[in-house]
This record gives sequence, C-alpha cells and structure tokens, in this order.
Amino acid sequence: MIPINYVAVFIAAVLAMVSGFVWYSKAAFGKQWMRLTGVTEASAKAGNMPLLYGTMFVGALVEAYVLSHFIHYAGAYSLINGIKTGVWAWLGFVITTSLANSMFEGRPIKLLYINAGYALVNLMIMGAVLAVLW
Repeated sequence: MIPINYVAVFIAAVLAMVSGFVWYSKAAFGKQWMRLTGVTEASAKAGNMPLLYGTMFVGALVEAYVLSHFIHYAGAYSLINGIKTGVWAWLGFVITTSLANSMFEGRPIKLLYINAGYALVNLMIMGAVLAVLW
C-alpha cells in the first residue's frame, strides 16, 4: 500500500468537475460539442443531471486516486513532474483508446480534439494537484 492523500484526491476530483464545466461551456467548446454529438438543449435538460454529474464525480475520484499511484511510482513530487505524469497517462491510455474508438465509430475528428483535449487538461491539473499536495 502506498500512502494516499485523500484530501488531494478530493480536490483533484472537484477541479476536474470545474474544468469540465468550463471546457464544455458555451463560451468554450460546448456549442461545438453539442453540434458534433447531436445533443440539444432539450435533450440535455431531459437527462438525469444528478445521476450524470454524480457518476462523473465518482469517475473523477477514481481517476485521481489511480493517478496518485502513478505520481508515487514515478516519484513525481513537483508541479512540473505531476503535470508530466498526467501527460504521459493521457498519451498512454486516453488518446490511444479515444483515437481508436473515434475511428471505429466514425466520429468527427473535431469531437476527438474536444474530448481528448479536456482529458489532457484534466490529467495535467490533477497531476499538478496530486504531486504538489503529496
């Protein structure tokens, strides 16, 4: 067992939610994302938002918890090394699977850029927080 700073994990998960709110806002990439996915204002409002956001938060907690292990194993206990660890995790696990899924699903490359871009920024923020607060 490695020591885990659960406060840092929680903070990283909260920041993931905040960065997602900003990234997918209409001022950033929200309008493009909606057009590319076919999501409308009406269909978004009809969704079970507490369930969706709750599930996303649990996922962010898991992501931060696992990334904290990567931070420990890499010995990445500085801001820059935490960010680098997030980038490596993104490169090795996120973009590779996202690219394959996008290609097989025939999704627009712009949608990949939006979603994978968010994942990259998110992992960089989480990596920074987890490394600095280790």
